[in-house]
Amino acid sequence: MHVGALIIGDELLSGKRQDKHLAALIRILAERGMKLAWAEYLGDVPARIEDAMRRALQSDELVFSFGGIGATPDDHTRQAVAAAARVELALHPEARSLIEERFGDEAYPHRIHMGEFPVGSRIIPNPVNQIPGFSYGDLHCVPGFPSMAWPMVGWVLDTHYSQLKNEQPDVERSLRAVGAREGDLIELMQYFVTRYPSLRFSSLPSFAHDDVPGHIEFGFSGPPGLVELALSELRKALEMRGYPLP
Repeated sequence: MHVGALIIGDELLSGKRQDKHLAALIRILAERGMKLAWAEYLGDVPARIEDAMRRALQSDELVFSFGGIGATPDDHTRQAVAAAARVELALHPEARSLIEERFGDEAYPHRIHMGEFPVGSRIIPNPVNQIPGFSYGDLHCVPGFPSMAWPMVGWVLDTHYSQLKNEQPDVERSLRAVGAREGDLIELMQYFVTRYPSLRFSSLPSFAHDDVPGHIEFGFSGPPGLVELALSELRKALEMRGYPLP
């Protein structure tokens, strides 16, 4: 199952704040032997958020959404998911209990709205202030605050997706071919892509500058044994073509 991220907020696109969620999600997934397949940044535009939520719900992917689940006028995530799923928003019983327990009479008239989720949602516990996030299918919506969001993401993965944990995570290995040019090695690269379809292959050229010669950094990522085998074969193929391999 591929994992994606939707990161929401005008403040990120304007530069007022720097996003920290992307790097954190990559780390949280890596701790479980998993990888992030894609990420998308969105401003606080209801129609655009709704479209992104609809695509997430229609996919067979595990998607995390960060931000926009508060009760202020610029928070649109809860409403967007409901619209994308074609269901109503309703006060979730567990969320109501948590918010009332946390704030007492001050839960009304505004804070209680943070417990209104698309009908059919499941709550995501918030260890910081007890105001939960929510899951709808494989779409999981958490706050924009890192101290809350990151442990909530970990809880979702460990509670609902423990079967995706990879005890032997993929590895990435690379080597450099000094003096190589991509145009001269297209056929060789195509050969390795075809020979190892389950591996991810990459080529990153660097041009000569100062006293550093030009080179291409080739890489494979995937199961450790297969990566080492592919890398060994590529090394031999490049050596036969006369490229120095530091």
